[in-house]
Amino acid sequence: MKLYRTKNAIFLFSDGNFYRLKENSLDALLAQDKLYDHCVAAISNAQPSSEFSEAEILPPIENQEVWASGVTYFRSRTARMEESKDAGGGDFYDRVYAAERPELFFKATGRRVVGHGDKVRIRSDAKWSVPEPELTLVLSSSGRIIGYTIGNDMSSRDIEGENPLYLPQAKVYDGSCALGPCILLRPDPLTRDTRIELKILRNGATAFAGKTALTELKREPQLLADYLFRDNSFPCGSFLMTGTGIVPPDAFTLQSGDQIDISIEHIGTLSNTVA
Repeated sequence: MKLYRTKNAIFLFSDGNFYRLKENSLDALLAQDKLYDHCVAAISNAQPSSEFSEAEILPPIENQEVWASGVTYFRSRTARMEESKDAGGGDFYDRVYAAERPELFFKATGRRVVGHGDKVRIRSDAKWSVPEPELTLVLSSSGRIIGYTIGNDMSSRDIEGENPLYLPQAKVYDGSCALGPCILLRPDPLTRDTRIELKILRNGATAFAGKTALTELKREPQLLADYLFRDNSFPCGSFLMTGTGIVPPDAFTLQSGDQIDISIEHIGTLSNTVA
């Protein structure tokens, strides 16, 4: 079952049909621990709707915060060590990867998030920028995983590599976060063999393509959520990106006009162009 937010309504897609929910806001929905059961009940006697329009899809977020996890894949660890070696930060990321406590950082508020088909940005003062395709957890107000979506954690690798303390500037800026196109709701967790793919098109040709699977994710998703909710409250729920296992080669950097397609099995594809 998939949940879509559009300009005028919230829809569920189930068994080949779209259903319009009576709720018009995600905030109350995403606060619930039993969102899947709520949605099953909501459409049990409902009639399919013909009002859904893909052109009206909005990012599936309102007043939630987006947080992110770092160095959760071995590939990410290697890339971070490489980019920061000249600044003496290589060992820093190795220790983060091996530590019990994960790296968590703030990424975006709802108003800063762009959705499927919208434009992401690269920083004007960055010379080395990449997308980071990430399975993103949708968390209830109590920290329970109630759904999944696709996230693009846009990053300025040269800024973060210059000094790890510059991470907020490398990660948090206008147009640096994309979510969508929907929220996958299911009664059981995603399986560890779930595939994640990234394709970057430039002038119609593939400039980079890569793939990974959740089997490469070092930390359990619920563990990441539990750390986020330590001494933090999220009355409307929250989103947590789980890190990336796909990193383009060091010679690659995004350019204006590039198309970024991130596909996660069972969820769909999040497509954005670079402004």
